[in-house]
Amino acid sequence: MEINLHEITIRELVTGFQDNGEEGVYGYGGRLNIRPPYQREFVYDTERKRRVIESIMGGFPLNAMYWSVNPDGSLEVLDGQQRIMTICEYHGSNMSYGFKIDGHERGFASLTGDEQKKFLDEYKLMVYFCYGSDSEKLAWFRKINVAGLELKEQELRNAVYSGSWVTDAKRYFSRSGGPAQDVGGKYLTGAANRQEYLETAISWISGGQRNIDDYMRKHQHDPNANELWLHFRKVIDWVDATFPKYSKYMKGIDWGILYDGFHGALLDVTELGRHVEALMIDDEVQNKKGIYAYVLSGDMKTLNLRQFPDHVRESAYKKQDGICPLCGKHFGIGEMEADHIIPWSKGGKTVQENCQMLCRACNRSKSDK
Repeated sequence: MEINLHEITIRELVTGFQDNGEEGVYGYGGRLNIRPPYQREFVYDTERKRRVIESIMGGFPLNAMYWSVNPDGSLEVLDGQQRIMTICEYHGSNMSYGFKIDGHERGFASLTGDEQKKFLDEYKLMVYFCYGSDSEKLAWFRKINVAGLELKEQELRNAVYSGSWVTDAKRYFSRSGGPAQDVGGKYLTGAANRQEYLETAISWISGGQRNIDDYMRKHQHDPNANELWLHFRKVIDWVDATFPKYSKYMKGIDWGILYDGFHGALLDVTELGRHVEALMIDDEVQNKKGIYAYVLSGDMKTLNLRQFPDHVRESAYKKQDGICPLCGKHFGIGEMEADHIIPWSKGGKTVQENCQMLCRACNRSKSDK
């Protein structure tokens, strides 16, 4: 890839700035595509924005930016989108971002004529113009963004599989307060604008994280992401219907896997609700999130049940003189495992009176009777 350094004034950058949302964000006289398909959403917080403006007004250099030159002479931002958006938005409104002069917050419109000239004409941005193929462009994008605000894996996937499908999928899943958040935000973790909602939705429809790349590769050039959005809605509707009483522990569960396994089953929603409530107040259950998978599957591993503490294990071992009560053989304490005499599923508690030490072989072959 060929790279040439240019000095750009902020006045040149902000000329013709337009933020048309999904239709595109442009600046530099309309030549610069600030948010091409492979770029992330605008994620700078107020503190980062403030530091950008203070650096400019203080005459301190910002890191160099990288713009890709297309065959028709138009430009795309490879690196620097967050700084560019901060600068353009500061110039185009009275936002101060907490930027202060003499202790007072100052938006661009409140700057004096000299201060505005200093901002627009005297400060120089260092921009590398990059010439190369699409594959070189994406490889360079990934490389240079490592040093900035770390890219999420889904942000990188969006770059690799950019196209009509990603553009439409982002319309649903990549906006704070957007459709995905409205429909299922209470079940989702992460941030929409860091592509974590989109990542979750794709994992749900594709059968897990390991299949996300394959799904995106297959659908990269689809005209829209309707299939993904409809599946997401089906999963959320099923969760709402199956567990109508919401709990904070329902946030972040892999509902896609549970939907795949149980959406066709005949479930007694009322009984499921009673079971969930009983388990929520059971102090033996350490993983409350795992309750929802357990009431559907019966797999106790999801509950992370309380374990006997060391002093209880040691007391039981001494009481048994190191003898396994099932096979009658003697073992060192490191060769034995603590076991509930009365299983948890039968009401047994994790207390001294309900603890016995079994050898590994006996404990792992013991049925839950």
